[in-house]
Amino acid sequence: MVSIRAENLSLTYRLRQKLTLAPRDKRMPTGGRIVGKGRTRFVTALDGVSFELKAGDRLGLVGPNGAGKTTLLKVLYGVFEPTSGSVEINGRVDALFNIRLGFRPEATGRRNIVLRGLINGWSEQEIEARMEEIIEFSELGDFIDLPFKSYSQGMAARLAFSVATSLEPEILLMDEWIGAGDPAFQEKAKKRMAERAEKAGIIVLASHNHALLKKTCNKMLELEKGSATFFGMLGEFFDGKGCKT
Repeated sequence: MVSIRAENLSLTYRLRQKLTLAPRDKRMPTGGRIVGKGRTRFVTALDGVSFELKAGDRLGLVGPNGAGKTTLLKVLYGVFEPTSGSVEINGRVDALFNIRLGFRPEATGRRNIVLRGLINGWSEQEIEARMEEIIEFSELGDFIDLPFKSYSQGMAARLAFSVATSLEPEILLMDEWIGAGDPAFQEKAKKRMAERAEKAGIIVLASHNHALLKKTCNKMLELEKGSATFFGMLGEFFDGKGCKT
C-alpha cells in the first residue's frame, strides 16, 4: 500500500562562506534557521518534521518563502539525505520541482521524453508505448521535434507535467510551477491530478495558491523556519486554526 511516513525529520548543513563572486550551488537547500557566528554557521532547513500520509491523501504544503517546503520535497524524493530522523516511502515516486529539471536544452522534446523516462527507470518499451499519449496531452504538436531550449515556460511546463504523470506515479511531488501553463492546460492538469489521487496515489503540493490547495488537497502541512506549525485536515487549517500564510 502506498504511504509516506516522516518522523522527526531534520536537515542541517554547514553554510560555507566563500570570498568569491561565483554563484552558490543551486542544489543546496535554501531558507531555514541559521545558527552560529563567523565562518562556522549552520542552517537548519528542516527541524523535527513529522507527518504520515496514506493512499488517497493530497497534502498541501504551505509556509513563507524559505520555510523549507522545497527542501522537504527534495528529501522525500531522495535528492537530500536527512541529518536525523527518518522517512519511509512505499510507492513509485515522481517529482516536479523545476520544469526544466532532467531535460537537456539541446535535445528535442521527443528525445527528452526518452531521456526523462530512462532516468525514471522506465523500460524502452514503456517509453515507446506512452510516447504518443505524452505528446498529445502536452499539446506541443510539431514543436515536439524542436530543441527544448526553444520552448516557452508554458510549453516546458506542459511537457514536464505530461511526462511525469504519464505512468500514473503512485506518489507525485510538486512545487508551485503549475501556474506556468495557460488557463486551459491548468484545468486539464488539475483534472489529471485529481484522477491520479483517486487511483490510490499520494500528491504533495507546495503552493501559495490557496484556491488551488482547496480544490486539490485534503490535508495541510505548514512550515515556518523549517519546523512544522500545523499538520491536519484541510478544513481545520482554513477555518483559522493553523492558517498563517
